[in-house]
Amino acid sequence: MSADEIVFRSPASVLQASSVALVGASERGKWPKLIFNSLREFGYPGRVILVNPRQREVYGEPCYSSLRALPQHVDHAIVIVPAVGVAEVLTDAEAAGVNSATIYAGAVGDGEDPESKKRGAWLKEFLRNAKIRLAGPNCMGAHSYRERLFAYPNSELCKVPPGSIGCVFQSGGTLQFWLRTGADRGLRFSYGITSGNEADLDLADYLNFLVDDPGTRIIALFIEGIRRPQAFMHAAARALAAGKPVLAIKTGMTAKSQAAAQSHTGVIGGDYAAYLAMCERYGICNCRSLDDMIETALAFQGGRLPRGPRIGFVTTSGGTVDLLFDYAESEGAVIPEFTDATNTALLPLLQDSIVPKNPLDLGIPSTLEHAARVCEVVARDPNVDMLAWAAMLPSKPGAWEGIEALNRLLTLTDKPVFGFGRMIYQMRPESVAAQEAAGFPFLQALEPSLRAMNALWFYAQRTGRVPPAPSPAPDSNLSPAMLDATLARYGISVPRSRAIADATEAMAAADTIGYPVALKIRSPDILHKTEAGGVALDLRNRAEVREAAAKLLSAAGAVRIDGLLVQEMVSGVEAIIGARSDPLYGPLLLIGAGGVLVEVARDAALRLLPLGAGEISTMIEGLRLKRLLAGFRGRSAADRSALEATALALAQFYLDHRARVAEIEINPLMIRASGAVAVDVRALWRDQQ
Repeated sequence: MSADEIVFRSPASVLQASSVALVGASERGKWPKLIFNSLREFGYPGRVILVNPRQREVYGEPCYSSLRALPQHVDHAIVIVPAVGVAEVLTDAEAAGVNSATIYAGAVGDGEDPESKKRGAWLKEFLRNAKIRLAGPNCMGAHSYRERLFAYPNSELCKVPPGSIGCVFQSGGTLQFWLRTGADRGLRFSYGITSGNEADLDLADYLNFLVDDPGTRIIALFIEGIRRPQAFMHAAARALAAGKPVLAIKTGMTAKSQAAAQSHTGVIGGDYAAYLAMCERYGICNCRSLDDMIETALAFQGGRLPRGPRIGFVTTSGGTVDLLFDYAESEGAVIPEFTDATNTALLPLLQDSIVPKNPLDLGIPSTLEHAARVCEVVARDPNVDMLAWAAMLPSKPGAWEGIEALNRLLTLTDKPVFGFGRMIYQMRPESVAAQEAAGFPFLQALEPSLRAMNALWFYAQRTGRVPPAPSPAPDSNLSPAMLDATLARYGISVPRSRAIADATEAMAAADTIGYPVALKIRSPDILHKTEAGGVALDLRNRAEVREAAAKLLSAAGAVRIDGLLVQEMVSGVEAIIGARSDPLYGPLLLIGAGGVLVEVARDAALRLLPLGAGEISTMIEGLRLKRLLAGFRGRSAADRSALEATALALAQFYLDHRARVAEIEINPLMIRASGAVAVDVRALWRDQQ
């Protein structure tokens, strides 16, 4: 689907309705009463009309029998009725010209119950021709904070002042806990949306709406599944170009892809890995947990992006320093050395026994002014891109005398400034007030804090860009017989080899190629020759070739055999490169450590195609493989540039021929001191799937 074909449906009438009808209003119904009271108590300025066919009056106000019977048009219907009544209400809403409706009931297409499936089929057919926009079913509504339209059944959340974070959760119940926890930490929201089963409006629609919403600066998503991945990626690209960070948590990390077992590339780059590759391409900060998403949202709410990944730490404890070094190693955080000028400027501010270094153990500062002066010196260091000060927010009013000194830091530097705590601690309203007075976010727990700061740098490198998208797959007449020659035209070197039928031909071929050689079985039933015992290596004479050929052929048993392959022995650093198309996100490239331990080591990077040379170099830079390429433990260095060139060539080959090739994998790609050779190439053809 091209960008021109992507259609977004607007949820504006759901989230910004100027009038609502509460269908299912009842004195006994808990959710309708909560929502009605929230609309009245917290200042919704629009009209609220009640609907219940069995009541003339509810909550002391007139109640109408149906949406058709309303005296005035309404924008939106909040429909809280049992599943069996949904069809009648929606039919009335469409006839009355209601712009949109939110269906809270489940059992409308979800689950295995036959009646639910019937209702779901009806709803699908209804929406095919209806003009009404639908949120849900099986959702918990939404809170629109600026509009004061509170249609989620939780009155405590209505008390939170409006802010700039728009949230879309596919888990309706989880939203209230995340919003409440975030609000207690000082997060402020523009929208809190539950999307439910997404029979009409879906995640992509809401994301696209929030990109255009001027009051939303940050977008937080809880993802269970992406129904329209092309539309979602298009909206995510718009968010990236607009400078609106998208933070996400997605379930399904351990789910197995049904098609993944066909290749190492598929196994390593399964469903969740492909999702992460999509996040990398579109600058989506995928969070490890709901708690991490709180810290990351706070970091972004600070409103500043770094110019690099380097963090300057000011702490009050040697133990904290030790933990930061440990956690920085595991999280990939960058702790630079302070410059000599910084160390000199710090000395007068430190106790005599303290040696200035990063992370800095300041001890307990005498005043906030003292702490701020130390932080100011560290923030000025040209080696530092972000400043992090170890401090817990106070829980009593007036406990932080001189907090203005902290706020002044923001006028002295344009770098991101954070407070951070060693552990998670409870915050009181006084704590939030102190955070607001300081003017910068205070993160909690060391590892989540590091991940949040890393997320800022991840996003800063990508924001404002328009990510490239692959062109439609061109026609290709490629065949298995043409594969090696075609790869060679793309610049991918293959070893000298010859296909033979028996041991006698194997000896003759080995004589021609030159010893030592490798012998490999050729069979459509064997995907990974080494693991199946279908390879003999380093054969140095005719006798060894004859013996190995006989063993390979006799060991094959009932497996279909096309013969053997005699191949020159190639040595070097083993890598794997592969390409395939994910059914949701499109063509992908994998680069990693290769050979027989590829799935065990899992040292691999996966990215969406197309890619440039710089991006491929970045993929390798994040792998342990780079140490082998550089010459590990006295071994000779391998030609990293040849790996990069071969990966780039395979990426282009796959984009050009993916109409015929479902997957292609080179494992191992032997990286020599000069050049790289594709020792084992395996392609899965589309007509073989």
